[in-house]
Amino acid sequence: MSSKQRMTITEVADIIGVTTKTLARWEKTGKIRKAKRDWRGWRVYNSEEVNAIQQFHETLFEI
Repeated sequence: MSSKQRMTITEVADIIGVTTKTLARWEKTGKIRKAKRDWRGWRVYNSEEVNAIQQFHETLFEI
């Protein structure tokens, strides 16, 4: 994962392996926490939030 402090939804989607629409849908339905927004209104995530999303994603695909 990037050592960058803040990541965009596109960067997070690439890391997790889902689309940006999937992340937005998970947020809208309450499956993941709402992302903070920057001055442009874009979602921004820190590494803790990305880790939480990664864990949620892994629970969906456990066999």
